[in-house]
Amino acid sequence: CFLCHRYLQPPGTWIQCALESRELLALCLKKIKASLSKVRLIDAGFIWTEPHSKRLKLKLTVQKEVMNGAVLQQVFVVEYIVQSQMCEDCHRIEAKDFWKAVVQVRQKTLHKKTFYYLEQLILKHRLHQNTLRIKEIHDGLDFYYSSKQQAQKMVDFLQCTVPSRSKSSQRLISHDIHSNVYNYKSTFSVEIVPICKDNVVCLSPKLAQSLGNMSQICVCIRVTSTIHLIDPSTLQIAEIDGNTYWRHPFNSLFHPKQLEEFIIVDINRVQEKKKGAGAGARSNKHTLAEAWVQKTSELNTDHQYFCCTHLGHILNPGDLVLGFDLANCNLNDEFANKMNPHNIPDVVLIKKSYDRSKRQRRRNWKLKELERDREGTDTDDERQYQDFLEDLEEDEAIRKNVNIYRNADIPVESDTDDDGPPRISLAEMLEDLHISQDATGGEGANMLT
Repeated sequence: CFLCHRYLQPPGTWIQCALESRELLALCLKKIKASLSKVRLIDAGFIWTEPHSKRLKLKLTVQKEVMNGAVLQQVFVVEYIVQSQMCEDCHRIEAKDFWKAVVQVRQKTLHKKTFYYLEQLILKHRLHQNTLRIKEIHDGLDFYYSSKQQAQKMVDFLQCTVPSRSKSSQRLISHDIHSNVYNYKSTFSVEIVPICKDNVVCLSPKLAQSLGNMSQICVCIRVTSTIHLIDPSTLQIAEIDGNTYWRHPFNSLFHPKQLEEFIIVDINRVQEKKKGAGAGARSNKHTLAEAWVQKTSELNTDHQYFCCTHLGHILNPGDLVLGFDLANCNLNDEFANKMNPHNIPDVVLIKKSYDRSKRQRRRNWKLKELERDREGTDTDDERQYQDFLEDLEEDEAIRKNVNIYRNADIPVESDTDDDGPPRISLAEMLEDLHISQDATGGEGANMLT
């Protein structure tokens, strides 16, 4: 093929072979296999030819037994002529009809934290290598493949990685009545649950009871293959898989832009509360605390809020913290509207607030990104991406599934500021390798002696 430089291996397979390689030698010998059936092949090797001459020469050594046990040996040269044509894959690309299957990944949410995490998982497992094209749209990604099997592999990976459900369909493109060959285009639709990290959700009473009688108002602390929830008033934790979510769906009560900044006026750690009947497991990584907080926008007033929080291990009086104000909002949720108002907290604290500009200056690591086509740039994408980077610094469990590379442009500082924002240690980073020399014998390789 004069476009992808692959060789045809009859009847219909195209393989990649470098000049004077073992694969090309085997392909050439198959061409004269019938002629060599009556002799014994002793040795075979290439004779150098000009790469642009469209000629390949093989030096063969054969033997054959003649009368009275005598063995006759002969050395001769076989010349091949390389004929250029276009393979089927390149023909489809030139005809703008190059994909046979597409995986459409969608998430009905306004934040892209789950997609940023999914992007890193795809890069780590190298599932993007077989894609023909990756297209980013407003609420998801489209992955184009040359075969249905490769698309199905991506769908299986997504269902094992994030809580999701999928549907498939196919459309007939053409039909050859003589050979009875059908040409289909397949479409796989994958819908990810519309829940992201740091979302406040309201569970249905039936689901909350099945999870160990936990409170209906919970905080999503992580989204991996399951949704990880925590009850900020009791530290009770639960995991919800995709099948459970679609049977008992729930939505986020707030948008991330509705986060408000509070200041800790007073905070008291609470001793472990006695578990109720049928209560589930509790988190060992969080500390239950009772706090009085005040909005930074209302410092000129004496209006304070009381709340229970799961962030007692990192909060102290005077700290800034981000949270949602439930006391002064209009909750438009099916389950929240049916709850007893006394069971709805005034404030739900989400995470401690740090100086973002300082965190960016001290960040001595980076992530790789998928090469994709974008419909348009959103001004909010950069802020959401910074939120995802901060989540990696704060959550060690998510970092285990992500390849983090050291940024050589930023010097490594000694971690002496214990009160500062969380940081990623140098031991968790990988060196960003840049391969400047290809010694595999492929195109552009330098000859090694």
